[in-house]
Amino acid sequence: MDMKIIFRCHIKGWLCLLGPVALLLAAGALYAPAMADDDTSAQSGLQQLKLERAVVCEGIEDLKPINPAITFSIERGSIMCFTRFAAVASETYILHRWYRRDELVSEKKLALKPPRWSTYSSMQLRESDKGPWRVNIVASDETVLTILRFSVTE
Repeated sequence: MDMKIIFRCHIKGWLCLLGPVALLLAAGALYAPAMADDDTSAQSGLQQLKLERAVVCEGIEDLKPINPAITFSIERGSIMCFTRFAAVASETYILHRWYRRDELVSEKKLALKPPRWSTYSSMQLRESDKGPWRVNIVASDETVLTILRFSVTE
């Protein structure tokens, strides 16, 4: 008889524990999709753009970069930064941030449209522009997609 009472107490004890555990599992199941959506939306800014090509070059013809390089003569007069995106989910923009010796010189806001898009910006060169440069390609959510480093010489 004592065994039946102990057995019933254990079953009731487990049932008492299963109630709150079941509630926690159910609540977790309800919130799990919402948390997954939050993660997806946070990453969607990164996934909506697929940068296919980014170069600094001497010019653009038919939306193609001409003479991409990492060193440019000041005599050139101007240089260009070309970017091509293989996937653009929705209308957005990118920034071309031009830096000379780590000082921001210019920021160009460039539109992107689905499904693919190419765009470019240019920089006029002066005698004082010799030295190290970089262009940061930045998404609308401030994510740096890539950094292009180059030099301007004699």
